[in-house]
Amino acid sequence: MTSNTPHGSRMAGDGRREANAATVLRTVLDHGPVARSAVARLSGLSPAAVSRQATDLTRLGLLRELPEPAGSGGVGRPQIPVDLHVGASGGPVAGGVHLGVPGSTFALVDLRGQVLARHLYPHDGIPPDGLPGAVARELRVFLDAHTRGRPLLGVGAAVGGWVDPAEGVVVRHQALGWRRRPLAAELARGLGGRHTVRVDNHARSIAQSEILFGRPAARRSLVHLFIGNVVDAAVGLAGVVHQGPGAAAGDVAHLPVPDSTVPCPCGRSGCLEATASNTALGRTAVRRGIVPEPDTFLVVDAAAAGDRRADRLLRERARAVGRAVALLLDVVNPDLVVVTEQASVLEPEYLEEIRGAAIDLSHVCDDPERIVSPHAGPATLPVAAGTVLLNPLFRRPLEAMGELFPGEGGR
Repeated sequence: MTSNTPHGSRMAGDGRREANAATVLRTVLDHGPVARSAVARLSGLSPAAVSRQATDLTRLGLLRELPEPAGSGGVGRPQIPVDLHVGASGGPVAGGVHLGVPGSTFALVDLRGQVLARHLYPHDGIPPDGLPGAVARELRVFLDAHTRGRPLLGVGAAVGGWVDPAEGVVVRHQALGWRRRPLAAELARGLGGRHTVRVDNHARSIAQSEILFGRPAARRSLVHLFIGNVVDAAVGLAGVVHQGPGAAAGDVAHLPVPDSTVPCPCGRSGCLEATASNTALGRTAVRRGIVPEPDTFLVVDAAAAGDRRADRLLRERARAVGRAVALLLDVVNPDLVVVTEQASVLEPEYLEEIRGAAIDLSHVCDDPERIVSPHAGPATLPVAAGTVLLNPLFRRPLEAMGELFPGEGGR
């Protein structure tokens, strides 16, 4: 309960200030460039509150005033627009790294979630135990080469498996054999201790990216399904991605896929990961003689080049994914289901296969437009990694800037 003392009043005032700053920043994200008077109208805040917070956010480098529009010299005070500090004028950036099994993707992302630079780092010959150090060293070179004087807010890391973001720990990653891996601390140490590092599961990271930068419906409710070497999911309600006790929510590897009889290492058959993962797809493609090695990119490339066997295999997987989507639709009934699956992200026809199988089986959804690919397309994973760092900034900009740059956030 809030105290009646001046100290309690100050705490309540600080909370309102933080909430107002987040509202202004989010409104500018959605509508900028925009005049402060329009921010007040759109957000419901008073013009005085908007002015105070816009001034604070500009001082922190998150907003910038734009030149007054040409021909605006009318009667009254000029309406100088503000926008997020992005573009040619510079502005702060976030580093991002998605740690996959075969390789990592590095990125530099601005405040609108736009990728400014990107680099793929293969993991060839690197043992899982040595991966965090090797990735950090290469990431440090990448960041030094591409920030070009822009303030680096820190680094977000997205990875598969069970991740506890509060502790910065990968609790379990089956494919890499990790248990209780302190990934955030290892990456921070490899970056020379100069930058804040935050980590989260990649399915939750993509879900949060959709809420922050994607379609408006995602802010109401969404389910995100990630199909890669690791298969997992995330649920977002009212703009918040659910983590559950121990941050263990989202494990759908053993969700039963209707009509699938593929054996799973768990001893059962028809599990989603055993049926539809990149690993399963690659093995099937090699067994059928479609590609010489189990690489999903090769299968997608073969289908694009006209190989009907590769196309048939990708459609089989899409329908299996769609049947799993139907189950998630019926359990959660979200406004939006976002599916990250390589072929459907690159080629809309495979998304249509997913939609068709889901609608045929779902008991609650007859609208295929509720099933979509991620808004960032092929840049989904690097944008999601950057979002791990940017999401706390948009939720608590003053506090977050104070943590990232001590002495800055609260002044």
